[in-house]
Amino acid sequence: MKLYGIPNCNTVKKARSWLDENGVAYDFHDFKKQCIDEATLAAWLDQVPKEILINRSGLTWRGLSDEAKTAALQVNIHAPSGAIDLMCSKPSVIKRPILIKNSRIIALGFNETEYTQLLKS
Repeated sequence: MKLYGIPNCNTVKKARSWLDENGVAYDFHDFKKQCIDEATLAAWLDQVPKEILINRSGLTWRGLSDEAKTAALQVNIHAPSGAIDLMCSKPSVIKRPILIKNSRIIALGFNETEYTQLLKS
């Protein structure tokens, strides 16, 4: 299993603590230090809509210009990778943590009940 996020994010800290306390083995991928590649983001966008993968309630999103927000969310055949471009350049805008198992997103964000159901059954 792999957990993607930013180590100083409170939600990521909660997820990591839960995983550690419950003996769940995982590798941690730090967006800030290791970046994130376009292929990974494209695979995630095949699994969840960009409106869910992009954290529109965070400070990074709120600090973007209206043009950048529009470019990331609009459907445009001439610029299909606006969301990917944004997430590559500003990984803090990605909703986190993202828990991956067998190349599939099994949890987005942290919810103790959801983690318990997914990982203890």
